[in-house]
Amino acid sequence: MSRYGVFHPPLKVNVANTIVPQMSLVRASPLAKLVVVSLFMIPVISSIPVVQLASGDRLSLQVYQFRGSVGGKKAYLQSNLHGAEISGNAVIYELIEYLMSLDSSQLIGEIWLLPVCNPVGVSQRSHHFSPGRYNLYDGEDWNRIFWDFEKQGEDILAFAKSHLELDANTIKVNYRKEIALSFAKQLTIINAPSSRPYSEIYRYHLQSLCLDADLVLDLHSSTNHALDYIYCFSSREESAKAFLFDRGILMDEYDGDAFDEAFLKPWLALERVFAELGRNIVFDVESWTLELGSGMQINPESVTSGLRGIKNYLATQGLLKIDGFPLPETVQHQIILTPKNSVKKYYAPGGGMIRSRVELGSFVKQGELLYQILIFNKSGEFPSIVDVGAESDVFVFDLSTNQSVNQGEYVLSVMANS
Repeated sequence: MSRYGVFHPPLKVNVANTIVPQMSLVRASPLAKLVVVSLFMIPVISSIPVVQLASGDRLSLQVYQFRGSVGGKKAYLQSNLHGAEISGNAVIYELIEYLMSLDSSQLIGEIWLLPVCNPVGVSQRSHHFSPGRYNLYDGEDWNRIFWDFEKQGEDILAFAKSHLELDANTIKVNYRKEIALSFAKQLTIINAPSSRPYSEIYRYHLQSLCLDADLVLDLHSSTNHALDYIYCFSSREESAKAFLFDRGILMDEYDGDAFDEAFLKPWLALERVFAELGRNIVFDVESWTLELGSGMQINPESVTSGLRGIKNYLATQGLLKIDGFPLPETVQHQIILTPKNSVKKYYAPGGGMIRSRVELGSFVKQGELLYQILIFNKSGEFPSIVDVGAESDVFVFDLSTNQSVNQGEYVLSVMANS
């Protein structure tokens, strides 16, 4: 943003900021000068201001761009879109360290990494707690604000008909141009004298970094206490195995305007239209949300499994040429994908204190106890215990942090265990 309030497309390169490369010092003889040899990849850092505060200070994004010696796919990874979900930041740090240990010939294509991708959300506090799921100014969920090409009224059917006989790569290139042209209109709206709300300015900056990507990974955690799992889209189930997670949620319905959805849904829509025209085609474009453990903490096991899964996925996709990857167990790995409409949240039927709640990862049969509520009635009666049982056979994957609940507040989430 200039001093006059006009926005420009984010810079992709900021040569003033570079990571200091790791070096190898070689001494030829006691009298020889040190010869400094760069062995590893050096990312380019782009710093992108996204908002100016009333104090005059600016908050920025910082992107680490790794490019291999040979062109190929572009992978984009971001973390911490919700302020309390910080484990992905540790994963990206480990990825930066790891990629810097590689030779550029071991990366085919490019990998862009954006940790702490929501500088406003990660800074929100309520006493000791980091809420950061919602924009405090307008109440919007930070992951329900994103621009979706499919909703812009563009004629996807006409595009498909005009490309029906072309090869998949040409279609992909041309469709990406259509998306980019439509997206570029947002900048004109933002730069108008009336401008736009911050959420639209923010999303423009974030999405402009990945619009041309082939693979998008959005690293989250639960806001509460949770296991590791992944969100998977239709027709991408086979690729999900590469992350080596035990559980996932299959997106058979959408929340609306989430980051992963906004990126992939236009491609899924084009695939559906082609199928209706009699041509089955799946584009080499994928989007994932990884849920890495619990909120407001960095779980070492979640970081380890997330890093391992991402490295394995990138190797499976042909971006990384590294020893031992893809891991041999990838082909036989079994992931249980539960349709999203078979995921259920349980809310407190009364106000009180949660007790005797099952542990994360529990299998609970229909009618068996999930938790109890200790209720202190104000009607001259003794306190009471209310048992809450499972409505069906379920697997428990998420638990509320707070064990004091008002009626109607969240307690836990389950996947159908059929």
